[in-house]
Amino acid sequence: MGWKSVLLSLAVLLGANAWGADECQLNLSETVVDFGLMNRTVAGGPAAERLVGERRLSLTLNCPNPTDMSLFYRGLAAGAERFQFTPRGSYGMQVSEAVLDDQAVDLGLLAGRGQPAISTGARLHWRPEHGIVPMRAGVPVSGRSLSLQIETRAWASDEALRVNDAVTWETSGVFDAIQSGRSRELRLQARFAPAACTPNLSNGGTVAFGKLSVTDLNIDKDTVLPARPLVVSVACDAPSSFTLRLQDNRRGSATGPTDDTTFGLGLDARHNKIGRYRVVFDPTRAAADGFPQLYRTDSATGTSSWSSASASPLAIGASRYLGFSASAGSTSGPVPIQQLSATTSLEAVIAPLGSLDLGSEVRLDGAATLELHYL
Repeated sequence: MGWKSVLLSLAVLLGANAWGADECQLNLSETVVDFGLMNRTVAGGPAAERLVGERRLSLTLNCPNPTDMSLFYRGLAAGAERFQFTPRGSYGMQVSEAVLDDQAVDLGLLAGRGQPAISTGARLHWRPEHGIVPMRAGVPVSGRSLSLQIETRAWASDEALRVNDAVTWETSGVFDAIQSGRSRELRLQARFAPAACTPNLSNGGTVAFGKLSVTDLNIDKDTVLPARPLVVSVACDAPSSFTLRLQDNRRGSATGPTDDTTFGLGLDARHNKIGRYRVVFDPTRAAADGFPQLYRTDSATGTSSWSSASASPLAIGASRYLGFSASAGSTSGPVPIQQLSATTSLEAVIAPLGSLDLGSEVRLDGAATLELHYL
């Protein structure tokens, strides 16, 4: 009984192997090509098109009997020698190191199934809607085992790197061994992230006016305090287009005529408004990268309708986006900047003493948040 059981198992095993041996096997060393994370820092200097990355994979086609080893790659074309990654990117494949039945062979480029090779070489660019076939002495040859090395490169337009949020590109193509009826899908992906910019304020963002005496302030009218400098700096990983806005954290506490460039100094013990201030950018006191001169420009949306770039001072506000241009009169918006340093002027006004509760110490309590927005 035991002997019969072993014989039956062996017969089933042999049958399974025989079934698999009748079919060709098409395999890829990697079925997903990941080009990794890109931003403007990785990309480097200005260029209309940037190399996203290079990856290498191997392909093998094994058959039990001599077979036509022609292979086609099906992917959306982006030109004569590239495939489309997205409308703003492309990729190409170069195939080399072809070995057929343990012997090195050349490769032929096929414009279609059953057609003669239009070019031959040890290394070929795999064109859209084209195939490849192993060649020996200028003639296509069949075989049982074919191996190839495929180098994949991806490119992105410079515009593709100007992202405000993380973006992932994904696409796919299919390797098709027509004669054997086997195919394998290849997926490609790449990730893009905005260049990081870090804004900073001098003295940790604290502007101190010291201790003021009531004798220094007006009883029945506003008192204008001496302006204080505040240095605003922005450091980016790479040249980036950005804008600045200032949001009032003491909204509703500003005195006198107010607009979106006027910010409150808080309330006294009896909830009286203490005063107001604004932060004025003077382009003549700003420097960035190697630009000889900066000009300020602003927009209500931060994306269009930019004001004519000017060297005149401008108070930063909450409802308009402030940027910097390198050309006077330009209406094309901010230029990409990597390092910015601007000395602003903080101008504060104290309400008439007659309107304040002087029974206890009055502390100026202005607070605002500087926002940086990527374009």
